[in-house]
Amino acid sequence: MPFPPYWLRDNCPCTNCRDPRNGQKLFQITDLPDDLTITHHVTGDGQLEVEWSDGHRSNYPLEWLDEPQQPDHRTEQGKRLWQAADFAAGIPEAQWDAYLADPAEQAAVLRAVQRLGFAVLRAVPTVERQVLAVTETFGYVRETNYGELFDVRVEPDPNNLAFTSSAIAPHSDNPYRDPVPTLQLLHCLENAAVGGDSGLVDGFRAADLLRTEAPEDFALLTRTPVPFAFRDRHTELSADRPLIETDAVGRIREIRFNNRSIGTLRLPEAELDAFYAAYRRFAAITLRAELQLEFRLGPGDCLIFDNVRLLHARTAFEQDGRRHLQGCYADLDSLASTLAVLDRRLAALDTLQQLFEGEGAGEYLGEEVTMAEHMLQAGILAERAGAPDAQIAAALLHDVGHFQGAVTGRQLMTGTDNRHSDTGADWLAQWFGPEVTEPIRLHVAAKRYLCAVEPDYRASLSAASEYTLQVQGGPMTPDEAAAFAALPGAQDAVAVRRLDDQAKVADAQTPTFEHFRPLLAALLAR
Repeated sequence: MPFPPYWLRDNCPCTNCRDPRNGQKLFQITDLPDDLTITHHVTGDGQLEVEWSDGHRSNYPLEWLDEPQQPDHRTEQGKRLWQAADFAAGIPEAQWDAYLADPAEQAAVLRAVQRLGFAVLRAVPTVERQVLAVTETFGYVRETNYGELFDVRVEPDPNNLAFTSSAIAPHSDNPYRDPVPTLQLLHCLENAAVGGDSGLVDGFRAADLLRTEAPEDFALLTRTPVPFAFRDRHTELSADRPLIETDAVGRIREIRFNNRSIGTLRLPEAELDAFYAAYRRFAAITLRAELQLEFRLGPGDCLIFDNVRLLHARTAFEQDGRRHLQGCYADLDSLASTLAVLDRRLAALDTLQQLFEGEGAGEYLGEEVTMAEHMLQAGILAERAGAPDAQIAAALLHDVGHFQGAVTGRQLMTGTDNRHSDTGADWLAQWFGPEVTEPIRLHVAAKRYLCAVEPDYRASLSAASEYTLQVQGGPMTPDEAAAFAALPGAQDAVAVRRLDDQAKVADAQTPTFEHFRPLLAALLAR
C-alpha cells in the first residue's frame, strides 16, 4: 500500500475520529499505538477499506486519496502574477447591486482579489461609512490607531503623508504593524480634483523579477530584517521584517515596502552596502512603467486590494481640489473563508442542477411526468401562489430523496418504502436550514395527515399516489394526526403536499432549474 500508516490513520474520516460538524480531529497523534500497522485492506466500490492492528476500521474515498496538495493561496503559488498590459481589456470589476444579489458575482470578485490582488466594485452608494458595509460582505474590519475607518483627503494637521495632496510612490500600508492588515479598501466619495489618480503594482511580480535578474539581491532582501516604525503623539509602532518574506520552501508570501516608514538599519558597513544595493534595485523594478497599472477612482468606486502583495500609489493633485476617499483595513483569511463557503454553495447548486438534468429525466412513480418536471411544476406553482422563498425551495426540492436514497422510487412502487422525505431532508441539511428541509421531511406524513382529516382529499389522489400511501403507512390515526399538527413545520409541509399533488400535469410549461438558482442561492446564504 503506497500510503504511510500514520498518515492514513491521522486522516481517518469516520465520526469516531472526526467531529462530523466541523471535521476537527477527536484524538491526538500520540494516542495512536507505537506499532500501528494495517492488517487488511480491500479496494472496491470507490473506497479503500482498512482494518488496523488496534481493531479500528477506516474507509477512504479513492478520489480523495488521489487528490493533489492544494496550493497555498497566500503565496505566489496561488496567485497569477501580472503587469499592466494584462489588463488592457479592463480591470476586474463588478456592479455593487450584482455583487450583492448574485453569489457567483461575489465569488468572482473575491477570487480576483485572492488571485490577482484586487478588484473594483462600481456604483457603491456614496455615503459616509459605506466602506465598512462593503467589508462586512466578506469579513471583518481591522481597527487600527487610525480608527475603524480613515478619511483620505487633505487634512490641516496630517499625521501621515497620505492625508496631503502629495504624490505617493508605490508602497504597502502599515509595515510597522505586527501583524500587518492584509487587505485594504478605498471607497471614493468624491474626486473632482485635477490629478489624484490611483496606481497599483504587483509586488510579487516585482519580487519575482528581482529573483530572476539578481538572485543574490533577492536572497538578501528575504533574510534581512528591516526596522519599520511609525510614531505620532498617541502612537508608537514598530516591526522588524524583511522587505520580501518567503515561506519555508522559498515561495514569495508577503511584501512590506514603504520608504516613508523604514527606520535606521544598523549593520556592518559591507552588509549595509549590499542591502542598499539590493533595496535600490528592487525599488527601481517597482517603478518600471510596464508594472504600473494606473486608473482613476470615481464616486461610487470601491477598490479592494491585497496589502501584503500589491503596492498602491497616487499621483499628486491640487490641494484645493475636492478628493475624498474613505478607507479601512480587513484581512485575507476572512475573504478566503467567505470565498470557500460561496464556492461550496455554488457547487451545491451545480449538484442539484445536475440531478434535475440527469436523473431527473427519469420516470416519476408511474405518473405522466418525469421527476424533474414534477418538482419544477411544484416550484413554479409555489412561486405563482406567492409562497415564501423557503416554501418555494421546499416544493422544488421535495423529492430529491428519490435520487439520493439507497432504495429508488421504482422500488417504492414495488412495495418498499424508501423514506425519501427523510433521506432528502437529511442530504439537503448540509446546505439549507430547517425552514427548507422540515417541510420536505414531513411532506409524506402530510399526505397521510390530509387523508385522515380531509375526507375529500384522498379521493383526489392519483392512482400512483394512492398506492404509495399504502406503502408509506396509510392515513394517520386521530392521535397521529393530532401529533403531526403540533409539529413546527406541519403547516408548511401541508402546503408543499398540496403543491406536490398538483404538480403532475403532462406537458405543462415550466422554467428550467436555472430559474430557481438565485432564490436557492439566497437561501443557502442564511
